Amino acid sequence: MSSPHRFATSRATRPAGFRLPCCSLLLLGATSLASGQALAGGMLAYELGTADVGLASAGYSARAQDASTVFTNPAGMTRLAGNQALLSGQLLWGNTKYSIGSGTSPLLGNDDGGYAIGSGGWFPGGGAFLSYSVSPELKLGFALAGNFGAPLKYDNDWAGRYYIQNTTLLGLSLLPTIAYKVNDRLSLGAGLNAMYGIYQDQVAINNANPAFGDGRLKYEDNSWGWGANLGLMYEIDEGTRVGLTWNSQIDLDFKASPKFSGLSPAVANALNNVGLLNSTLKIGLKVPQQAMASVFTQIDPQWAILGSVGWQEWSKFGRVNIGIEDTRNPVSLTTKIPFKDTWHLAAGAQHRLSEPWLLNFGVAYDSGFQPNGSTVSPLMPLNSAWRFGVGGEQQMSKTAVWGLAAEYIYGGTLKTDLQTTAPVAVGGRGNLIGSYENTGTIVLSVYGNWKF
Repeated sequence: MSSPHRFATSRATRPAGFRLPCCSLLLLGATSLASGQALAGGMLAYELGTADVGLASAGYSARAQDASTVFTNPAGMTRLAGNQALLSGQLLWGNTKYSIGSGTSPLLGNDDGGYAIGSGGWFPGGGAFLSYSVSPELKLGFALAGNFGAPLKYDNDWAGRYYIQNTTLLGLSLLPTIAYKVNDRLSLGAGLNAMYGIYQDQVAINNANPAFGDGRLKYEDNSWGWGANLGLMYEIDEGTRVGLTWNSQIDLDFKASPKFSGLSPAVANALNNVGLLNSTLKIGLKVPQQAMASVFTQIDPQWAILGSVGWQEWSKFGRVNIGIEDTRNPVSLTTKIPFKDTWHLAAGAQHRLSEPWLLNFGVAYDSGFQPNGSTVSPLMPLNSAWRFGVGGEQQMSKTAVWGLAAEYIYGGTLKTDLQTTAPVAVGGRGNLIGSYENTGTIVLSVYGNWKF
C-alpha cells in the first residue's frame, strides 16, 4: 500500500429526501444489468450479452449488425435498416477463490473467503438498445447498460477481513445517441454517457482485545458522472469498414460519513482523537477514457473476419482501499492503490453456415492494469486476461434475429503480498500472503434483435 488518501473531517450534509425513488430504481437496474468484473484488463467489460460475447469483442466498433452498435459505436446506426431494438441477458460464473499462503499471519485464521465475485461466483448482466430512423441519413439511439465495476463479497471472518469484507462498485450508463451519414462512405456518431455510480464498502476493524471481537466500518454513497462517446465509421468498400471510437473519462465523486460499529473503547477513542470517528470521507474515482479501432471485412458470402485494438487509461483510476492499518495509531481511513494503462487486441470471424444461421468466434487479450505483474489487491482479484468466445444466431424472420453466445475468460494465477509493520495481536491488519489459483469466468448470453 502507498500513501494515504486525503479525507475531510467535517460531517457530510444532505438535503431531506436525498435518496429519491428513482435512485432506488437505478440501483436495482445497475445490479441486474452490470456486466461485472469479468476478469478483464481492468473493470470495464466488453460483455453486454450481445453477439460480441461470441466474438470475444473482435470488431467491437466496426461490426454494426444490430442495435447494440448504439453502445459500441453510435456511428454504426446509419447501417441499420429502419428502427431496431435489441434486448440481451447474460449469466456469469467466476472461479475466483483465495488460497491462503504460509506467510499469512496465523491470527488471521484459515477462512479462505469463498468465491469472491458475485454470489457464490454467480452474477448477472445484459443491456437494452434502441435505434430510431429519422431518415436514412439521420439516426437517434438510446442504450441502457452497465459495463463498469462488480460486486465483491468474501466471508466476514476470512483471513483478509481487515483489508476487505465486501464491496460493490457499479456504474449504470444511460446513453442517448445520434448518428449522421455524411456521405456513402463516412458516418459520424456521438452520445452522452450519463453514469449512475454506486459505491459500497465494508471492512473489519481489529480491536486487538479479544473480548470485543472485530469492529466494522461501512461506507456507502451514490453519484452521477457524465461523459461523451464519439464514433466514426468509414466504409472502404461494400464489404470492408473501419470503426473508430473514443469514450471520455467519467468522474464519480463519492462523499459520505463512514459508519463504525462494534469498536472497543480504546479504538473508538483513538479514532476520535485524530478526527476520524465522525469524519466525512471523499473518494474520487475516474472511469478511464478509452479508444478503440476495429475492422470488419466480408471475404466472401460465407466468411468475414474482424479485429480490434484498444487502449484504456487506468493510470488515473484512483481506486482506494478503505480500512485502518494500525488501530493503535490511526492516521487515515484509506490507502491508494496504483494502476497502469491497458491494451486490448482481438481477432475473430463469422461463418455463414446456411441462410438462417451465422456462427461467431473470436479470441482476445487484455494487458493487466495492476502494475506488480501477477500480484494484485484482494479488492480487485483480476489483471491481464485471455478471452475465447463462440456463438451463433438464427434469422427467424425478416424482422427478428435471436442468438446465443459463450465465452471463457482466463485470468491465470494471481498472488497477494500484503504486509504490515503492526502485528495482528496489537491492532494491525496482518500479513496476507496467498493466491487466486487459475482464475476464470464463464459467460453465457442470449439476445434478440427486432426491426420495426
